[in-house]
Amino acid sequence: MASIAINHEGAASAAVQHERSEARTAWLLATPAIVLLVLFVLLPVVAVLILGFTDFELGVGNIRFVGFENYTHLFGDRIFRKALWNTTLYTAIVAPVSILLGLGVAMLIEGEGWAKSFFRTAYFLPVVSLIVAMATVWQYLFHPTIGPINALAGLAGLPKLNWLGSSSTALYSLAIIGIWQSVGFNMVLFLAGLTAIPRELYAAAEIDGAKSSLDRFRLVTWPMLGPTTLFVVIISITNAVKTFETVKTLTDGGPNHASEVLLFTIYQEGFVYMKVGYASAMTVVFLAILVVLMFLQYRILDRRVHYT
Repeated sequence: MASIAINHEGAASAAVQHERSEARTAWLLATPAIVLLVLFVLLPVVAVLILGFTDFELGVGNIRFVGFENYTHLFGDRIFRKALWNTTLYTAIVAPVSILLGLGVAMLIEGEGWAKSFFRTAYFLPVVSLIVAMATVWQYLFHPTIGPINALAGLAGLPKLNWLGSSSTALYSLAIIGIWQSVGFNMVLFLAGLTAIPRELYAAAEIDGAKSSLDRFRLVTWPMLGPTTLFVVIISITNAVKTFETVKTLTDGGPNHASEVLLFTIYQEGFVYMKVGYASAMTVVFLAILVVLMFLQYRILDRRVHYT
């Protein structure tokens, strides 16, 4: 009995040492990622939070703690409120339209035969294209005198517009480019979701009386695409809120701040006007918006898991 007990204790001790060895190995492997996370994510966030309560300006030696003065000035700033409204309007246009078009294109490509790979590549090209490189093309398309868009409008008897140079159309022109950029990415995500749907479900739905394509979409495709749709919605909204390159490249926020969005305003305040403290306060508000979006995502996903 004593020898059995000794062997049992030895086995337990060996198991504990093995677990500790695995834990040390795991921490050793995770250390580089943790260090990078702290250096490039956590520390910058902490620095932004601290600088948001100061009047720090690049090139000025003195730093003064101002409390919530930046935030008080922020919500009374007409340009910031304009940028916040532009960001909201841009997101409200780009996100739903790109989601619907992405779903429609994915369903068309899924039903295609030999040309599926070609169309998939063609629609995904805008995702991998640099907007800086494509800026010349879009400036030509939207040109008020020689642009093809205005040429087609003239043929149709519609008025020619100064798409990127008018306060009434600049933001909507950027929204068109944003949709062009986002549809391909959403298409790929929806294609993955469509591919994962078992074909037997369509056969079963047809036996149960779902004869038309609309019935099969309503009873099978749309419910099975639920998780994919939630992911696409969150990604589309987040990407739309973070838009910057198109604004900087094509309109520079103009005319008269008509196309200025949050990230561009932060860039202007921090790197053009050198008001790092004020820009940091804007960044905190921007991060808060992203955190709210992430929180809503997790709440919706958790609720869906509980229901299923």
